[in-house]
Amino acid sequence: MAIYIKGPEEIAHMREAGRINALVLEAVRRAARPGVTTLELDRLAARLIRAHGAEPAFLNYPSGTPGVPPYPATLNVSLDDELVHGIPSRRRLRAGQIVSIDCGTRYQGYIGDSAITFAIGEASPMAKRLIEVTREALQRGIAACRAGNRVGDISAAIQTWVESQGFSVVREYTGHGVGRDLHEDPEVRNWGTPGTGPVLRPGMTLALEPMVTVGPPLLYVKGDGWTVATVDGSLCAHFEHTVLVTEGEPEILTAL
Repeated sequence: MAIYIKGPEEIAHMREAGRINALVLEAVRRAARPGVTTLELDRLAARLIRAHGAEPAFLNYPSGTPGVPPYPATLNVSLDDELVHGIPSRRRLRAGQIVSIDCGTRYQGYIGDSAITFAIGEASPMAKRLIEVTREALQRGIAACRAGNRVGDISAAIQTWVESQGFSVVREYTGHGVGRDLHEDPEVRNWGTPGTGPVLRPGMTLALEPMVTVGPPLLYVKGDGWTVATVDGSLCAHFEHTVLVTEGEPEILTAL
């Protein structure tokens, strides 16, 4: 395991990458309404990222699976029972759907990575609760990102909260270190044991991303080779921030 500690100049680049990513995600959220296609949201994100002098971090990311081409878009746009990696298309958003959007921005060689889940119009009571529980899981994970803690403290904070609320955490996909590369060490699972894993040190930058399902956390990959969905068709949600470990309070690099 090679965990990269960032210096002041690198952190400054990551702050700007995170700021741009936050602005883009908010613009996409505001544009998402019934009748809009997920491809239109993707084109908006690509245009805004480039207007800020940055590049989409997900575009052409290798799949790692033989026969599956690199990722073809700027955003992951996943609907209802889709957890992550949904490829933007001509699908139109409908009232009552929940949408998870994951976005990555590369600025001066460094990456900001974050995700949100929200409803199109009025969602069901269960969807609303799922979204709130997942958002709170991210906040609890961030609160554990303090120098001297261990990665397992983050994982346990997320898992304990989610399961106490009657939902499930996903095992196959995890948070991760982030910096020059989209995925760096360490792996940051959404389940784990306090006091285990690498020690958190100032200068570490982590992408925390709780992924939560209403039903059992059993997943499959759709025929496009990318889109991940729940086996039982139950709803799922995903929130993510890029977080800097400091000498004091954790700093969220992808907050507005």
